[in-house]
Amino acid sequence: MILNFNVNETNHEVNIDPSMPLSDVLHDLLGYKSVKQSCSTGICGACTIRFNGEARKSCLHMAGQASGSNISTVEGLSSNGSLSPLQESFINNFSFQCGFCTPGFLMSSAALLDENPNPSEDQIRDYLHGNICRCTGYLSIIDGVKEAATLLNKEGN
Repeated sequence: MILNFNVNETNHEVNIDPSMPLSDVLHDLLGYKSVKQSCSTGICGACTIRFNGEARKSCLHMAGQASGSNISTVEGLSSNGSLSPLQESFINNFSFQCGFCTPGFLMSSAALLDENPNPSEDQIRDYLHGNICRCTGYLSIIDGVKEAATLLNKEGN
């Protein structure tokens, strides 16, 4: 089946089985290597993308469900070769170690900051509860999101 969708403002047309997991299509067929598949059950959050603006776990979506959709991955966060404030904040706060879960945390955090530009620590924790990290202990991730919120709010003023 031929499917069409937009990823990071680039239109794609693929001829695939519509029951293929979207995470496989994005990573394996289209080369968006930030989309990691780990658990295949939606528990870990490593495959989190923005799907029509909302944080979604791409391993739980079949490719056929993505037809006509707008999808964002970590590759779409940067602009003109510069990292986004969120990405910079994750670096500044050492919000990653091995990096496997980082794209999922970045995409969930980007969705949170779009919905709530000034989240409390409890709101950050609640929003990121579907992402699992075995390395950082989460505090540095929360600090990265807080710093990004501060930077984004300064840019908006």
